[in-house]
Amino acid sequence: MATNSNWTVVFDDKKITKQKGDAARTSYVINDDSFWSQSKFSNIWAIQHGATVSTDEVEYRDTTPHTTYADANLGSFDEFINRWDASHLTQLQSNWDNDNVDGETSEEKITRIGARPTSYSSL
Repeated sequence: MATNSNWTVVFDDKKITKQKGDAARTSYVINDDSFWSQSKFSNIWAIQHGATVSTDEVEYRDTTPHTTYADANLGSFDEFINRWDASHLTQLQSNWDNDNVDGETSEEKITRIGARPTSYSSL
């Protein structure tokens, strides 16, 4: 498997991991069977993506030689990033919702930790 990637996708685990930047080494399980069961993913074991085009790697379940992401012809990698971003936003919102101080007003909470996150983008 390629090293130093920005993203790792493990199909059996339905897991996408952001390896670099904000929230590095954070993984989310994406429970969307219709996404994972697309025919274009049927023979894929894992993907390392984002270091460079020449080191991106798609690993196959069978004896198919590993390829670059571009050569695997899987479409835009943004479909993985967008799912990770949505999960990360949900986590940020949950963290915000659960960061409470007894007797604190909404205005005081916003002053202390900022407004509740409404969007997140890795792109």
